[in-house]
Amino acid sequence: MIQDKKIAIIGLGLIGGSIALAIKKGHPNNRLIGIDTNQEAVESGKKLHVIDEIVPDIKEVSAEIDIIFICTPTVQTKKILQELQQIKFKSNVIVTDVGSTKVEIVNMAHQNQSQKVVFVGGHPMAGSHKSGVFAAAADLFENAYYLFTPENEQEEQAYDFLCDLLIATNAKFLKIKPREHDQIVGILSHIPHIVAAGLVNQTNSFLQEHPSARNLAAGGFRDITRIASSDPVMWTDILLTNQQILLHDLAQWQLEIAEIQHFIAEGNRKAIHQFFTKAKETRDSLPVHSKGAIPSFYDLFIDIPDYPGAIAEVTARLAEAKLSIINLKILETREEIQGILQVTFKNKKDLVQGKACITKHTTYPCYEK
Repeated sequence: MIQDKKIAIIGLGLIGGSIALAIKKGHPNNRLIGIDTNQEAVESGKKLHVIDEIVPDIKEVSAEIDIIFICTPTVQTKKILQELQQIKFKSNVIVTDVGSTKVEIVNMAHQNQSQKVVFVGGHPMAGSHKSGVFAAAADLFENAYYLFTPENEQEEQAYDFLCDLLIATNAKFLKIKPREHDQIVGILSHIPHIVAAGLVNQTNSFLQEHPSARNLAAGGFRDITRIASSDPVMWTDILLTNQQILLHDLAQWQLEIAEIQHFIAEGNRKAIHQFFTKAKETRDSLPVHSKGAIPSFYDLFIDIPDYPGAIAEVTARLAEAKLSIINLKILETREEIQGILQVTFKNKKDLVQGKACITKHTTYPCYEK
């Protein structure tokens, strides 16, 4: 049992708050200290019992602290690592982060690392549609991959300790080299975000010329580009800290697009068919609702009649089952026909329970995509 440890959470948002709650759940006999430039965030965290104590600066508890989680955007994390070099800690303090890129952060930490501090890069691959400490949840990382980058024996020991400390997250812990990490998230997460944003930007000028297309974009197009709604500040930081890998990946993407452009220009039916066949086979082989580099979306689609109270009936049944809904969206609003209500849940478990609830208590067909 890990107990009587003082653990600092620098950056008390969704991720930092969720880590704190998971530690409290799995190892309650520890003291969680919140540090954030946003005073409202730490005060809210204290009121919500996410943390036990607020301090304005890590220096105030440097002689007592055992573990530090840096839960800030990547650029901010680099600044914090530099500041930590100037502070005297007791021996064997473990420091980890939650950044989406690892090479730059790990290199900086190792170049300036004191003998008393053990740094292990970390990246919990989970998120939410919501942000801030109010959205924090101990089960945010359940079944998600939580990656760590230990590179020597001392860091391996710290990795084992962190896995035990975070046991209540129910995450899948995985060791990986920093560069391999950045290559994987580059192709599976960073490039898709760039492509989605690019598609939306390209569509913007078209929508100005053809306003009627905006309603049509509200369906499938909006769904396949939903990750373009991600935080611009965070994604600017991510791209600039994974620069070389992304430049390589983008060059490969341009070759892929040039190839299909050539097939279309030549009218090469066989090559175009193979282009889509290859993509379909690859995508169909991917795990369903297994949390990966991009947060999964747990959507239930309900065929619902167009009469007063139908949507209220669905939400009431889900509320009776104590299921939390992240988002509601009506995909079809034409009169006299069945509409489609899209209900988004926070995890697979809630999705399964929600589907069972609607099937049991209503006559409305429902399905997952």
